[in-house]
Amino acid sequence: MLEVLERGERLQLMKFVCSFAWADLEVQPEERAFVASLIKRLSLDPDEAGQVETWLRLPPRPESIDPSQIPAEHRRLFLAEVRGVIEADGIVGEDERENLRLLEQLIP
Repeated sequence: MLEVLERGERLQLMKFVCSFAWADLEVQPEERAFVASLIKRLSLDPDEAGQVETWLRLPPRPESIDPSQIPAEHRRLFLAEVRGVIEADGIVGEDERENLRLLEQLIP
């Protein structure tokens, strides 16, 4: 399913994933590994991967994350990958759980 995403959609997905990795204010090694795996699965080019690395060092600005901009046909995919990153370290904190719940409500 990831192969249907266009360049902008791939980066949008990664921005969401990275923002959720930061939900508890710290990106865990397991979350970084999940992101690295997703970079490979998406076949991101070096520039795209570099942008993602930037988001892992400094979270995306909150105003740049707009759930209404997720294409309807990709909402389940985005939710699955966001869920994957928050579960990657085996600990789903209350902030992560609440942010996921909110995202699920915003993109039914």
